[in-house]
Amino acid sequence: EVEPNLPHEMEDSLIEWDGGKMDLFNKFGKKGQYSAYAYIDRRQLKPYYHMAKNYVLAAHMFPTEFGPSWTGHMTLIAGTDTIQTAPSPGPDSLADFSDGAYNSCDSPTGTKTTLVFTKHLIEHAVGPFPCFTQFATMASTLDAAGVSWKYYVTKVRHAGIWSPFEAIKSVRYGKDWQTNMIAPQTKILTDPSQNALASVSWVTPSKPDSDHPGQRSDLGPSWVASVVNAIGKSPYWSSSAIIVVWDDWGGFYDNEAPPQLDYRGLGMRVPCLIISPYAKKGYVSPTQYEFGSILKFMNEVFGLPPLGSTADGYTDTRANSIADSFNFAQKPRPFEAIPSKYPISHFVHEPPSDEPVDEY
Repeated sequence: EVEPNLPHEMEDSLIEWDGGKMDLFNKFGKKGQYSAYAYIDRRQLKPYYHMAKNYVLAAHMFPTEFGPSWTGHMTLIAGTDTIQTAPSPGPDSLADFSDGAYNSCDSPTGTKTTLVFTKHLIEHAVGPFPCFTQFATMASTLDAAGVSWKYYVTKVRHAGIWSPFEAIKSVRYGKDWQTNMIAPQTKILTDPSQNALASVSWVTPSKPDSDHPGQRSDLGPSWVASVVNAIGKSPYWSSSAIIVVWDDWGGFYDNEAPPQLDYRGLGMRVPCLIISPYAKKGYVSPTQYEFGSILKFMNEVFGLPPLGSTADGYTDTRANSIADSFNFAQKPRPFEAIPSKYPISHFVHEPPSDEPVDEY
């Protein structure tokens, strides 16, 4: 439980970053207090510590760009959010939310998006309507290869900025919308035991279960433990890799300046846990990862082509794969349940939450 919800849009992160000096986090905070300098009591994080001790902690995971939740989730499905790569007036990429409701294909006519250009120039309400055709996503790559996938979300429509496929035209108006968008998100807790898990799954929580600051809730670690336990106790465990990652830094202080690979970022470092019967036990990966690292590993596992070139903004080509966190020569480790404060039944029976997921 952390208060308050600190500013964490792209402009905020660039101020805190301060050209790599990481010394202006004190510019934000409730009533001038230095709330960015905070930590969570370890007793509330026992499931996360247990996972890190028994599996992998990725100590250097960075989002694709300085930015908030929407762009974080977008790059977790596409490895990019680049709108235009031409030298004039681009290149440019999504930087922040749209100026209309939903941030999706269902947004009001005339809705514009915020873009970032070279030299961290950010312009609001100048970008295209948020129903994108400008870049590819893993949906089309997986579909073309016949690899099944699902995206678990609180509700299929108007789920907000944690549901990026709502803003991808080919998904929003295609067959995947009816078959692969799964609501509520708690179905991830029952699908494994019902032989209904896809080859690739993205899982997003409800706001109360999300670890989001300002919630006055300690449900997040137990939610993650429940997802891991549901898969771990199923026949899928022997061939699973579970990557737990947070979409942005939340506005909180970090001493590690993110490496700068292009005009978008990398953004502020985020936590990442990797759980698998093949994960190295108690391993702290020193490798520089980015969100494209997850997609690159996905490509390696299923023999998929890259989404696109680095020159066109895609990051799964340039990124280091997370493969170094695994030892595929070892015998698959048997699963041991992750202890947590709240049991899986708490979330299975949890009423749906219509609370907006984030203001940032």
